[in-house]
Amino acid sequence: MTALPSLYVSHGSPMTALQPGAVGERLAGLAAALPRPRAVVVASAHWLTAQPQLGSAAQPETIHDFFGFPAPLYEVRYPAPGAPALAAEAAALLAAAGLPAQPAPAQGLDHGMWVALRLLYPQADIPVVPMAIQPQQGPAHHLALGRALAPLREQGVLVVGSGSITHNLHDLRAGYGAGREAPYVKPFIGWIEQRLAAGDTGALLDYRRQAPFAERAHPTDEHLLPLFVALGAAGPGARAQRIEAGIDHGILAMDIYRFDGAA
Repeated sequence: MTALPSLYVSHGSPMTALQPGAVGERLAGLAAALPRPRAVVVASAHWLTAQPQLGSAAQPETIHDFFGFPAPLYEVRYPAPGAPALAAEAAALLAAAGLPAQPAPAQGLDHGMWVALRLLYPQADIPVVPMAIQPQQGPAHHLALGRALAPLREQGVLVVGSGSITHNLHDLRAGYGAGREAPYVKPFIGWIEQRLAAGDTGALLDYRRQAPFAERAHPTDEHLLPLFVALGAAGPGARAQRIEAGIDHGILAMDIYRFDGAA
């Protein structure tokens, strides 16, 4: 079986589910170009825990973890089945890497998960295992999580990290928008693209000190940490392909990354 790549998806606002724009087109094209996975493991910026956890529900619920949006958004469901056996297999891989993970039988799919998956696989017929991130443990921890899960790619499992390549919601009040882009966005995403292309994992792990405008682009880490899960899942020497999908509201870069294992 040909190994699948791993993906990092900028899921944007929850409204991306109803107004998918360029990111919807890019993800649909990406899904069409990939072999159909037997299951997906998705790490989301919106499930935060102190220690690793994996959702083990047989039928995870759709979580509407936001407020103040139009009523039709709360009617959206993503009724994909779960994969308890895969969750147990992933937990065993993490434990073997010294990263024990607890099962979470009641965990559903938050909007970071279902918005991205709905654009990739709108039929909701591929089993999904949700995965938590640990914002207090930093990029190196998440790279290690991804590397532990890398063998799953050889078994037809797609590993997805869902976050946002830039994420500073405080700047929604700063007057940025379609006609006025925040000045830090392009320098930051350009630096990430360059470091990934160079395979400079050390600089990426130290992004908060080395990347331009890192604290403006990410006042907190959680929306970038899934990038490291996806990068790690592709294994050492991963090849990164940036798929540009615009900038929403002048502040949310919607970049997608495809990571393929070393040739």
